[in-house]
Amino acid sequence: MKEIQCDVAVIGAGTAGMTAYRTAKRAGKKTLMIESGPYGTMCARVGCMPSKLLIAAADAAHHARHTAPFGVHVDGNIRIDGKEVMDRVRRERDRFVQFVLDDVEGFDAEDKVRGHARFVSEHVLEVDDHTRITAGHVIIATGSSPVRPKELEALGDRLINNEDVFNWTDLPKRVLVVGSGVIGLELGQALARLGVDVAIINRSQSLAGLSDPEVREAGRAIFTQELNLRADVAVLGSELVDGKARVRLQIDGKEVVEDYDYVLGAAGRSPQLDNMGLENTPVQWDSKGRAVYDTASLQLKGTSIYLAGDVNQRAPILHEAADDGRLAALQAVSNGQDEPMARRARMAVVFSDPQVAVVGTPFKSLPEGAVTGSVNFGNQGRARVMLVNRGLLHVYADKNGTFLGAEMVGPQAEHIAHLLAWSLQMGLTLDQMLAMPFYHPVLEEGLRTALRQAQSALRDK
Repeated sequence: MKEIQCDVAVIGAGTAGMTAYRTAKRAGKKTLMIESGPYGTMCARVGCMPSKLLIAAADAAHHARHTAPFGVHVDGNIRIDGKEVMDRVRRERDRFVQFVLDDVEGFDAEDKVRGHARFVSEHVLEVDDHTRITAGHVIIATGSSPVRPKELEALGDRLINNEDVFNWTDLPKRVLVVGSGVIGLELGQALARLGVDVAIINRSQSLAGLSDPEVREAGRAIFTQELNLRADVAVLGSELVDGKARVRLQIDGKEVVEDYDYVLGAAGRSPQLDNMGLENTPVQWDSKGRAVYDTASLQLKGTSIYLAGDVNQRAPILHEAADDGRLAALQAVSNGQDEPMARRARMAVVFSDPQVAVVGTPFKSLPEGAVTGSVNFGNQGRARVMLVNRGLLHVYADKNGTFLGAEMVGPQAEHIAHLLAWSLQMGLTLDQMLAMPFYHPVLEEGLRTALRQAQSALRDK
């Protein structure tokens, strides 16, 4: 067995792993990158990019169908060619993946180790049966995998996840989406707009990561106008019948049986830590079976091991994964002696229509005395001009007027979310944000309305 010693071993070559590798290498440390699967980030292969390609096609179809209110009439049928849609998704997906592969190709060949890594001890890894690595620090960046609900396991290959969708060569006729989080809402709406008969169910009232009840219910009211979106639905069981997925659901206390071509599981993801030999290390586990780590440094308690990226379940977002990789590597190369780097303001966006965004402190975590400002986009000028006038924005500030965060369902939320995240990171107050320029007429004038309302609420306290 080949023996290698290094300062830092990185397990996983996704966004977090690649960033960790580069950071440790720049610090002059002997660094290895271990990967058992195909190179390429989750974002490029099965996440951000292919999903946005599918959503772009869906948006094109939706816009083509809804020009009449402007007095612009598209005569004749709108024809969606599923094979052409999926061909473009796969071609462009492969193009994005190739960019990542080119990056990995540029890494030093002697730094890349292929195979599955297992811990023999805290500092010793075995990769398959060919390499033993002794490392001063280990960064685990193995990502996450979709949860497969046990009630649906009988469906075999009819039970799919988001990763399977992007390998389709054509669009199916009927799909059940289980889960109304980010993945479920994005893909469910996209498939529906592309002509697939879609139902989206969720076991609770949760929707797209929103915790503000008013914003969440505003979103539900909007999405249920277009989508078959059902909450508080339990999956009782499933079976394959004539090659179709048959599911038994409990809806409003009644059992309902429905058949689909596929069932898309979008009810969460779990960290990929199985079969890594962590039981051979001092890693500690909480009552729910999760590895205990320090959220500031990403260091597993009592070890020289770090969790970076989706595997730590902190924030499954690309820029957060990249920051995790850099943070973990900086901590490793300093032997944990440096202060952990400052994190960027939290921001999450759902690319549905209308979009959903959460910035900074969500409603559920607001401190006592916080105030809320609100704007309903139903009557917002620019939104009405573009016929996208639906949605609700809530902004939050503390009792001193410092901006804390926001939750939003509305048009172009991705852009407003960036403005708010930048304001949060700069520590701005409501007064300072309102002193910024607002052009007319733009959607951001709705943001100004919400900020003014929060400012007024603060003065009335």
